[in-house]
Parts: sequence; structure tokens; C-alpha cells
Amino acid sequence: MQCRVGCGACCIALSISSPIPGMPDGKPAGVRCVQLTPDNRCKIYDHPDRPAVCARLRPSAEMCGQNADEAYAYLMELERLTSPIPLDAIVFPPE
Repeated sequence: MQCRVGCGACCIALSISSPIPGMPDGKPAGVRCVQLTPDNRCKIYDHPDRPAVCARLRPSAEMCGQNADEAYAYLMELERLTSPIPLDAIVFPPE
């Protein structure tokens, strides 16, 4: 499966603990990556500084759903289930 162009759900919903150019401490779940363009494309997609976790992530029908909203909901639930900190205790900034 190919990524849905302009989705960006994984670049917002997922937490990334490794450094990202412009985000040296990574990013928490629910926070938009600074490398995500306004039309939800990765600025560093083929760049060597792209975090390994991003390069290894592969889209799937289950993860991506039918649209970006479904993908975001799925990924946030995955974060909730795997987070050492309850996500309902974290206040996310409005988009």
C-alpha cells in the first residue's frame, strides 16, 4: 500500500522519541511535526536526517483507514495503548 498523499496523520498522531531536524527532542503524540508541509507532505522524506522510525513505518489498510481522520484516530488509539503516560492526562495544543 502507498501513503495517501496529503494525509500526514502519522506525522501528527505518533510520538517520535528520536531527533527530527527542527525538533531535537523528537515530538509528542498529537503534535504536528515541523517537517510537515501545509499540504501534509514530509519535507525530509528522502533525506538522511529523517528519523529511522519514520523511514520504517509502512502504511497498511488497517492503519490508514479510508481517510486521514480514520488514520489519525487509529494512530492516536495506538499511542494511547502503548504510552507509558496516559494520553488523556496530556493536553494537546489545538491545530
